[in-house]
Amino acid sequence: MNNGCLSITEYKRKIFATKSYLREKDISGCGLFGVIHRKREKLSGQIAIDAIAVQHDRGNGLGGGFAAYGIYPELANQYALHLMCDDQTALDRAQEIIKQYFVMHLSEPIPTRKTSGVINPPVLWRIFVHPRLDRPAWVHLNDDDYVVAVVMLVNKQVPGAYIFSSGKNMGAFKGVGFPEDIGDFFRLDEYKGYIWTAHNRFPTNTPGWWGGAHPFTLLEWSIVHNGEISSYGINSRYLCQHDYECTLMTDTEVVAYLLDLLIRKHGLSKQMASKVFAPPFWDEIERMDEEEKEAYTALRMVYGSALLNGPFAILFSDGKSLTGLNDRIKLRPLIVAEKDELVFMASEDCSIRSVCPEPDKLWAPKAGEPVIVEVEG
Repeated sequence: MNNGCLSITEYKRKIFATKSYLREKDISGCGLFGVIHRKREKLSGQIAIDAIAVQHDRGNGLGGGFAAYGIYPELANQYALHLMCDDQTALDRAQEIIKQYFVMHLSEPIPTRKTSGVINPPVLWRIFVHPRLDRPAWVHLNDDDYVVAVVMLVNKQVPGAYIFSSGKNMGAFKGVGFPEDIGDFFRLDEYKGYIWTAHNRFPTNTPGWWGGAHPFTLLEWSIVHNGEISSYGINSRYLCQHDYECTLMTDTEVVAYLLDLLIRKHGLSKQMASKVFAPPFWDEIERMDEEEKEAYTALRMVYGSALLNGPFAILFSDGKSLTGLNDRIKLRPLIVAEKDELVFMASEDCSIRSVCPEPDKLWAPKAGEPVIVEVEG
């Protein structure tokens, strides 16, 4: 002891004596879970809540969320806009803009229930829309580009209002709290979908707030992420050149927009987009045969600003597939399992085994190699 303070040695001895579990488990940041049914059979949201709850220690209560596909079959042809707003005034301003550009089929609060783990939620609303035929602007855009433009407009220009989900027959549900509390709050046990992803957040360099929770979405794209996108600066500047505005103060936001840009707009396959995010190193490219070498050199030259630097494991979906991807040296964990027509992806195998005790196959994907599971039809 020195002046009443523990020495470094004494401090370490005390910590390791009282918290020996710290030596037994490497938390490695946020928790991920995803499940897809290849034949589009619907699964209760409870499966995602139960699986991500096993990874409780991977979060700190500052963010949890889910994305689900197939949950709005009766309005499957409408874009489902999920909004979070600071107050009714912000919601009214957002709806004024939405009415200018869309025909509104249904406008209602997102159903919730009181939950002790969720405190002071914002105003949560959902609006089912399709683009107006008498569009006041952007007439030359196709419907998806039109929706993206309106989402960017609302998120940038309406103080205190964010459209955090905008796809067809899908939705994101997220907020501040542990994911099991967020799932209970949004009554996800009452929803059924054929793809579910879930996230337990442990923010390190960005604030814990409702809009910053995962998943991040745009149109049908949704992304959950464990790690850090240290290339956020160059990624966001690159996206700005293509009219995507980053407004949610979390690095993962860029991945949702890059998916839309590279795959929907530029026509890259999911496999190729994954190689943009986590490309081979230059020394690996030098050892490839000429055809591969030329292809990967071109990919890195054209899309260098879309490369994702930093440690990451991500799960993303477009409603047609579920994809898991690690960074190039696998600095974050990712496990995949199969059982009949179900495929699971998670940060920990215990999360998978909690809802599928005896998978047919279980493995850890290689660094930088995507696992892409498509639904039939």
